This record gives sequence, structure tokens and C-alpha cells, in this order.
Amino acid sequence: MPLSGMAIAFKASTSACTAQQLWGHPTRDQCQHGFTHLNERKSRKGSAALHARAIPGNLDLDFGDPSWKQKYQEDWDRRFSLPHITDVFDLEPRLTTFSLKKNRSPLGASDASSPDKWNGYVNKDDRALLKVINYASNTSAGAVCIDPDCSWVEHWVHRAGPRKEIYYEPEEVKAAIVTCGGLCPGLNDVIRQIVFTLEIYGVKNIVGIQFGYRGFFEKGLKEMPLSRDVVENINLAGGSFLGVSRGGAKTSEIVDSIQARRIDMLFVIGGNGSHAGANAIHEECRKRKLKVSVVAVPKTIDNDILFMDKTFGFDTAVEEAQRAINSAYIEARSAYHGVGLVKLMGRSTGFIAMHASLSSGQIDVCLIPEVSFTLDGEHGVLSHLEHLLETKGFCVVCVAEGAGQDLLQKSNATDASGNVILSDFGVHMQQKIKKHFKDIGVLADVKYIDPTYMVRACRANASDAILCTVLGQNAVHGAFAGFSGITSGICNTHYAFLPITEVITTPKHVNPNSRMWHRCLTSTGQPDFH
Repeated sequence: MPLSGMAIAFKASTSACTAQQLWGHPTRDQCQHGFTHLNERKSRKGSAALHARAIPGNLDLDFGDPSWKQKYQEDWDRRFSLPHITDVFDLEPRLTTFSLKKNRSPLGASDASSPDKWNGYVNKDDRALLKVINYASNTSAGAVCIDPDCSWVEHWVHRAGPRKEIYYEPEEVKAAIVTCGGLCPGLNDVIRQIVFTLEIYGVKNIVGIQFGYRGFFEKGLKEMPLSRDVVENINLAGGSFLGVSRGGAKTSEIVDSIQARRIDMLFVIGGNGSHAGANAIHEECRKRKLKVSVVAVPKTIDNDILFMDKTFGFDTAVEEAQRAINSAYIEARSAYHGVGLVKLMGRSTGFIAMHASLSSGQIDVCLIPEVSFTLDGEHGVLSHLEHLLETKGFCVVCVAEGAGQDLLQKSNATDASGNVILSDFGVHMQQKIKKHFKDIGVLADVKYIDPTYMVRACRANASDAILCTVLGQNAVHGAFAGFSGITSGICNTHYAFLPITEVITTPKHVNPNSRMWHRCLTSTGQPDFH
């Protein structure tokens, strides 16, 4: 399959899971967790309960079976086990070359460089708990339950970090780094930390692949030698030191290039589509019995990668969005009947719009893809804007780029990554507001701000820089530990390794029943627009 089609296949497989379906029973559970409730029955207590059958992943469960929880957890452990090169090769590990004790030990200490004497390693059996809230009922705010009784089930994932044993000889390793998709704050921070950590292990041959997957096949795009000296200060600027692009060649052609270049480790920095591409490369390498570790690092401003607390670039995007919102607020507040309108990124998720609205405290209406709304009519958005102009004299509206797509003419066009090209809801909203107030004979001074490319191109803030540092380091630790087809992320405040196959099943969405969205509504004071 061409890598340019990875996002197409991914989108097609999840297109049935709309925002409303993801968070409305029963389809929410089927899309988000791979199981669904079939019908309702009366429980022993007489209250309405769901029929005790579900399908988590490929497992058919009967909740009437006392052992259903054990079967579910066994299936979970199977799905979240990490692919390892020893699945294909009969290899013996060696003692790691990664140790920081020597940097803290007094001169002449005999055990200064011995990993056995340093307790900075992660045990292979360490696990992190994915979720910590024990919901008493599926009616609790933000509740995601597995069975009708909302039973507590532990979801463990592999803890990330350096292992005491490794499966590569550092002096023999050739490592490659590629950045895919669009720009995102923090790309250079991740590149920098991958290089730093590889050198600590003892890797000398590190290269950058220019302009995404295109660098594997485009003539004239040569490998870029990387070292600490080369990448030392690249984190001081935004963008990608290696360049980015969307789409790419067929998976087989890329693996041909990997094989010809004798690459042993490939680090792919990208979003959902790039992760799908990385997994396809991993599978093809396995098929050819190539000893190559393919490790991804989750990059998306939209914060839409499943199971992860957040992805790098998101905090910076929210912070940078404050400038646009504050400008819109000043423009609206300073004008007679001023309306400030800001469009923020978020193709299928409203995380940036929601968090930016919350943090600014200046937004009166926040519209996101996960929550349907109407513009016209007595309970529509435009009617509420009338009320705001009458009562406070101005208002500020924040919309995610993917909001209101059901109100616009759909396009079947796609970009190079296979993503559907969205209609511009920001411009549509601007025109609708102007027309509405003109039709009712009320003056409205609309100021529209779209800071998309300003947000994407800026340097990572302190929070994202730390996240990038840890993710970059953990990617290298994962590769040397022998894992492949994995990604590294922060889950429930802990850093973990996850199989790529699980994180690309569907995008993460804002839950309209979550406390965070309720907090946003409390801040804006907006009603339901139905």
C-alpha cells in the first residue's frame, strides 16, 4: 500500500465513528474501545441494564460469565504486548552501554561505568496504569465503562525507559530520523534528543532523512549526517531541521531504500497517518526478516492520538492561540457591536479550541467538531450572538477548523496524506454573522483572525520542550530494547510504550460528557445550540 494512502485507509476505517457516535451509547464504545452493548434487560435490582454481551477487540464476551473480566484483561494484555525483534530473530541480549552513573561518580571509582551498579533502569515487567478513576455508574460525567455495572478493570501498559539489556551493538548501528506531516512546535527538540541519546549509547552513524518519507525515494535528497554538534541549537527555532512533507512512495519502495542504506533503527516523528506508515514499514521489515527497529514519536498539535494524555506541540498551540484570542477580544471590545471570531486548528477534534477558550477566559462561544449545533433559528448560535450584543455590547467566538462541517457543502478532495480537505468554516461563520446582522438591521463589526500557520511554526514552550525531551529519549531506549512497531507517549502522567496498531485505531476526541467540556461551557456561559 502506498504510504500516501495510509491516512486514507485510516480515515476510511474510522469514518463510521463520528464525534457523536464516539460519545453516545452504544456506538461510542464500539468505536472507542471495540465493544458494543446489544440490547437492554432488567437487572436483578429491577433497574434498566444492558444485555450482558460485548465484543472488545476481537473477543466475544458474555458478561454473565464470571470469568469475563479475566478474559478481557488477557485480551488487553495480548493487544498491548509490544512487538520485539526476537519474535523474528533468535538473539541474545547484551549488557547496555547506557549509563549515567559515570557522570556522577568520583574519579577512580571502580564501578563508575558498570550498569549493574546503577539503579536507573526500567524493569521489563514494569507497567503503568492507563486509567485511575473507578466510575460508580455509566451516568457519571465522562464515564467510559466496559460492562453495564461499570466494573473496575485494570488497563496496564508497558513503562518506557532504558533497559539493562539491549539487542544492538551501538558501534554497528546506523540510525535514521524522519519528520512527517505538517509542522508542529517541538520537532527540533525531539530530533535533538534522539541524537543526544543515541550518542550516549555509543552510536556514531546517525542520519536525517529530508522532507518526510519523500526523502527515501526523491532524487537529489541526500541523507543529512547528524551529531551533537550539528543539532546542538536547533531547538531554538521552530519548524523542522530536516524538513517535512505529506504522502510518500509505496511501503515496499521505502523499505527497499532502508535496506539499501543499511539502516538499523528508524525514528518516525509524525501524527496518526505517519504512525500508520511507520507500522506498515515495520510489518514489511518483518516480512523481509530485516533486523530493523521502527519507533514512532507522536506529533500532532490537535492532541488527537488515542490513549495519550497529550502530544507535543499541543501546549504551545494553546499558549500561542491566546495571542489571537486576546487580539480578537481587544478588537471586539473596542468596536461598537464588535464581534471577534477566531478559528483554531482541530480537524476532527476540538481540544485546542476548548483549552484555549478555557485558558483565555475571554470566549463567549466555543464551537467544536464533537458537539453539533445550529446557526439559525431561535436556539441557534446567531440568535445567541444577538443576545450578547444587546446585553454586553460585544462578543468573542472561537471555532475549531473541523466544526460545523455538516452545515457546509462537502468536498471529496484529499490532500497528499489522504486527509479530506475541509470546507473553511471560519470564513463561512464570518459571512453568516455579517449577513445575519445586516438582514435584521443591526450593525455588527466582525473581525476574523486565523492564526493557523503562526501557531504551527513557533518554537516549543517550556512544557512541550520537556515532553519532547522525554519522548525523544524514550524512543531510543525502546529501539535499543529491541522493540519495533511501537510509539512512546505520556499516559496517565507516566511515560509508556504502546503498540502502534492500537493507537491508530481511531482518533481521540473531546468527550462532550467530560468534566473538561463542562468546565468550558461554565466559562463561556453558552447554551445548547439546538
